[in-house]
Amino acid sequence: MNYQTFEPNKALSPLVKCYWTLENPKEEKPHRQTIVPDGCVEMIFHYGDLYRQYIENGNSIIQPRCFVIGQLTQPLEIEPTGETGIFSVRFHPGGFLPFTTIALKELENTAVALEKTFDADGKDIEEKILSAHSTSERIKLIEAFLLSRLADAETIDRIVKSTVETMLTANGQLSVEELSQQTNINRSQLERKFSSAIGLSPKQLSKVIRLQATLKMLLNNELNSLTALAYAGEYYDQAHFIKDFKEFTGRTPKEFYRNSMKMSALFIGSD
Repeated sequence: MNYQTFEPNKALSPLVKCYWTLENPKEEKPHRQTIVPDGCVEMIFHYGDLYRQYIENGNSIIQPRCFVIGQLTQPLEIEPTGETGIFSVRFHPGGFLPFTTIALKELENTAVALEKTFDADGKDIEEKILSAHSTSERIKLIEAFLLSRLADAETIDRIVKSTVETMLTANGQLSVEELSQQTNINRSQLERKFSSAIGLSPKQLSKVIRLQATLKMLLNNELNSLTALAYAGEYYDQAHFIKDFKEFTGRTPKEFYRNSMKMSALFIGSD
């Protein structure tokens, strides 16, 4: 697998976390991969073969060729149908808001075709990206597209932005009450702002950030027991850690480490 990340230009860096590409030849025995929630909205372009996405009751759908996928509140199970070629824009939490008029909650756990998200402009950028011959060309095209839609970079609420920064610094280990006190805004107002700007509640995003930090330690073999991982993540106890872990990965830590690392390891903690 060839996975690479690329930084956005300065005008977009407050909103776009990175661009990434993934290329992989056709697998003889394709298998499901688990993508873990990370608090980021993604804009995906498949210039290779499409991916199958597994949904409830063991059913599956074929993802659109180009789409926006909103906030994940559960693990995303996908599987290649052939040769992988993906170009993607990963937005910071709240970074997608200035580019869309669609309520972010409507995108939750859903791959929405670009044409539905951006109308004719979506179809146009889809055709341009798919016709491009290099990553650098794709980045130039997508940055021109995003900048043309960016009327006001201040669309992101400053309170939301500073609260997210506080969450990231604390690895998601602050309670909503503590965050509310630090921002000097009451809890319900903070929750409304987060729902509008990010598509998650402060509690949901904190849990995602904390799990991502813990997964990094698991991937790097920094700690050698579940008890140590739970303690480092400041979970109440091991049972609380396993419950949150299973909510976002669909597996226990041991099962995840054994079966779900291949694709997940590429994205966890990447910029």
